[in-house]
Amino acid sequence: MKHILALLGSPRRLGNSEIMAKEIGRQLTIPHELKMLRLPDFNLAPCRGCYRCLTKGRCPIDDDFAVVADAILEADALLLVAPTYFLGPNASLKAFTDRGLALYPHLESLWGKPSVAVGIAGIPGKEGYTLLGLENFLTMLFTDIRARRMVYGALPGEIFLSGHNRDIARTLAKALCEPVSESSAPCCPLCGGTTFRFIDHHRVRCMLCSNEGTLATTGEKTQIDIRKGDHDLFLTREDALAHREWLLSMKDRFKKQKDDLKRISNAYRTEGVWITSQQRADG
Repeated sequence: MKHILALLGSPRRLGNSEIMAKEIGRQLTIPHELKMLRLPDFNLAPCRGCYRCLTKGRCPIDDDFAVVADAILEADALLLVAPTYFLGPNASLKAFTDRGLALYPHLESLWGKPSVAVGIAGIPGKEGYTLLGLENFLTMLFTDIRARRMVYGALPGEIFLSGHNRDIARTLAKALCEPVSESSAPCCPLCGGTTFRFIDHHRVRCMLCSNEGTLATTGEKTQIDIRKGDHDLFLTREDALAHREWLLSMKDRFKKQKDDLKRISNAYRTEGVWITSQQRADG
């Protein structure tokens, strides 16, 4: 039996995110157990940038991060669904991925885990960078993103007023079990990303794998040619392992340059007036 973990980036009970995840679960044709995890319910503190998770194997912050991470590690496949909040995915996704350095010790266990993503927006075309945020979340978990979709509906349950989105749920359920052919729309040939930044009139950068290339249009077809960079993070398992070693090397680099770095930083120590949360408590 496969253990499928549905990660929900929505605080709303029985909202569109939850019922989409459960519909995908209904459409799975393999024996499975669907577990649900609502990210906004968990206390996920900001990363301190201490790097201890890399060197010690576990984040030192006493919150719920380990609970979520353990659930992800135990799952055979991941299903991520999140709504659009002000042209981006719910902030609970970013709160978790900001702590992503703590996942590097588990890279070998996470690498290639099947995953699918669904973003939900209330108005068609007004999702902003929601889908990119979902892709980034699953990429930071070193998963194999089999399919990703945006669906639209504002009111709870609205996404299933018609049958079209149930067809999307069926496609995503199939993708969790086996790779499926994605749409023919232009995408990054390296990572499958669909979000690009124009550098100039012809050069573009994939915003998922961060590699650069060119864009050309011939008739009705658009050709995107992206070239692999010198320091890729997630395109291959070897890339990810090499990046982990680079991160671990930062400690030695800091020790060697510590005096020079502190001299630069200390020159700015006394500038500016800080506004703090304590002022609210005192007021």
